[in-house]
Amino acid sequence: MPSRDKESYSIQAVENALDVLEALSEIDDDVRISQLSEKLAMNKTSVFRLLATFENRGYVEREERSGKYRLGLSAYEIGQKFLSRMGLLRHARPVVERLARGCNEAVYVAVRRRQEVLFLDMVDTTQKVKIVPLVGNRYPLATTAAGLVLIAFQDLTDRPPVDTTAAAASQLAMIRSRGFALDSGALGEGIASVAAPLFGGGGKLHGVLCVVGPEFRLSQEFIENQILSQLLDTCGIISSKLGWHSSYTPRSQA
Repeated sequence: MPSRDKESYSIQAVENALDVLEALSEIDDDVRISQLSEKLAMNKTSVFRLLATFENRGYVEREERSGKYRLGLSAYEIGQKFLSRMGLLRHARPVVERLARGCNEAVYVAVRRRQEVLFLDMVDTTQKVKIVPLVGNRYPLATTAAGLVLIAFQDLTDRPPVDTTAAAASQLAMIRSRGFALDSGALGEGIASVAAPLFGGGGKLHGVLCVVGPEFRLSQEFIENQILSQLLDTCGIISSKLGWHSSYTPRSQA
């Protein structure tokens, strides 16, 4: 059978159904059919039929009084099953917990999702002043430390490279040289973060580990003197669990 582009197999009705589920997941509050119809540029009848189908299977719930919709328990269960079976999180969690205790800041595992970085899992800090959890949030690749690490160390056999300007290319080269990236304000006002890559067998990039906290605690000097060595050591341990058997030196992957 001749090879075909994956998009040629796409079924529009399924695409529409998934668009509805993704839209529900992106909206913080319960939502009306008219809102989904406008957001997705789909007619209300189509949206209603899709929602009714999902409701019958438990993927969507309808609030009786308001008639608004939200994601249902079946969607949550599938997400939890995926996360529990995901090798990256299974291997990372115990080591991430140790890092979070060691630096007493929130630590996240993040992965690439198309042209965005998705924060998948976290272990929170015990500090009284903390950042609102970012799990499930997505950010443009080129604006965050986590995203820049994903671009800088991307596995070129799996994904096309991201178009970059000369200035951006220089920034990515520096990240590869140093083995980590910093940001301030990219995840929200007053939030700082530092991220480093997680490798597996054959140098495959699995994701990033990211320490996140308020800027007044995570100054660049504090990160480099108190956080960075712990972060890189932890990334090395997780990478070895994922199949990376050489010493953990991110710049050697450039």
